[in-house]
Amino acid sequence: MSEYKLDEIQIGQKKQFSVTIIESMIDDFARLSGDYSPIHMDHKYANTTPFKKRICHGMLLGSFFSRLVGMYMPGKNALYFSQSLTFISPCFINDSVIVEGEVVEKSASTKLITLRTIITNNVGKHLVDGEAKVLLRE
Repeated sequence: MSEYKLDEIQIGQKKQFSVTIIESMIDDFARLSGDYSPIHMDHKYANTTPFKKRICHGMLLGSFFSRLVGMYMPGKNALYFSQSLTFISPCFINDSVIVEGEVVEKSASTKLITLRTIITNNVGKHLVDGEAKVLLRE
């Protein structure tokens, strides 16, 4: 776990990690969220859609930004303030994704940092874009 303090964080600083989306993650997320939409859960139904297979819940992908903030940037001293999400492309079972945050703003007076948040798949296709605002506790 990272433990950045505000004065250690620089504009342009990046952190990232990768995750492989497995079927049990989607099943577990459905149980936790209550979202059993057939596009996520039913192979036969998903095959009739333009995607031709089950897709990962967008909010499951978005939840990885919590790991990014709480464990990597800034880590221990983080208090999530806000997060915007734009879902661009679908993610499928067994896709590997890269979750990345880049510091784009920093305010000493408010102790807030702003991260550009991005999720791409293993072939570089953008899946999710967003912006996180994080308060640093010190």
